[in-house]
Amino acid sequence: MLRRRLSSILSNSILSLRANTNPNLVLQPLRFTQCLDSTTSILTVQKVPTVFESIRWYSLLSLNDLRDKVPRKQKTRKGRGIGSGKGKTAGRGHKGQRARGSGKLGFEGGQTPLRRRLPKRGFHNPFSLTFQPVGLGKIAKLINAGKIDSSELITMKTLKDTMAIGKQIKDGVRLMGRGAEQIKWPIHLEVSRVTVRAKEAVEAAGGSVRRVYYNKLGFRALLKPEWFEKKGRLLPKAARPPPKQRDKVDSIGRLPAPTKPIPFSVDEKEAASSSSA
Repeated sequence: MLRRRLSSILSNSILSLRANTNPNLVLQPLRFTQCLDSTTSILTVQKVPTVFESIRWYSLLSLNDLRDKVPRKQKTRKGRGIGSGKGKTAGRGHKGQRARGSGKLGFEGGQTPLRRRLPKRGFHNPFSLTFQPVGLGKIAKLINAGKIDSSELITMKTLKDTMAIGKQIKDGVRLMGRGAEQIKWPIHLEVSRVTVRAKEAVEAAGGSVRRVYYNKLGFRALLKPEWFEKKGRLLPKAARPPPKQRDKVDSIGRLPAPTKPIPFSVDEKEAASSSSA
C-alpha cells in the first residue's frame, strides 16, 4: 500500500512540475534502482541523473502492484445507520410480507401469477423409455481388438466394461444396425431392444439376439454386483416386465451376468418374428 501511494504522489508531482516549467519538454527515460543492504536490511535510494536535478527518484514500483484503471464500486452495507441511506429498515420499508422476508416464491400479491397466466405446452409421458444406442460396427471393432470374446455371450455388462457404451444406462441398451456389414462371424447378444436391420445381420451370420428385461434394481445388480457384496446383501431376483412391455421382450434378465446364451424355442421364435413384423 505504501508503494502505491508514494508512486502516485511522485507521478502527480512530475506532471505538475512539467506543466509549470515547459509543456513541450520531453522527459528522458528513467532508471529505477533498488539496493538492499544485507547487514542493516534498510532500503537505500540511489540518485539518478535526469533533467530535474532537484528531484530524487525512488524504486517504489513493482510488477505485482500494477492495476488497471477500472472503477470499483464498493458493496452497499445495509443496516449501518441512517447516514448511509440504507439504515434502519435497509430498503425493505415498514412491515409487511416482503419486509419480514417470508414471501412465497412466485407470489404476486393475490393476482394470478405468471406461471398460471401462461398456457401449457406439451406433456410428460411417464411411460417413456430412454435406451442407449450401440452399433454393430463398434462391437466388431472391439472384437477385432481382442476386448470382447465373440465365443461368449455379449451382455450389457460386457458392453459397459469394454466402454462400448457410456456409464449411464437408464432403461437399457438398443442394438443398432450401423456397421452391420462388419459382422462376419456368429455372435450372441442380450440387450434391451434391437432394430430389424441389426437382428437380420446377426442372424445372417449365424448368431442370435435376445431382448431381456431388467428393472432399475436389476440393472444395478447386473452392472455393479460388487455394490451388493460391499453392503453385505444378496443379489435381488430378476423382476418380471410390466404388461406394456411383455410383447417387446423375449425373456426376463438373468442375475448375475450370464456367460452362455439361451437357445430360442419354437414358440419364442414365432413370437419374435410376429413382433418384428
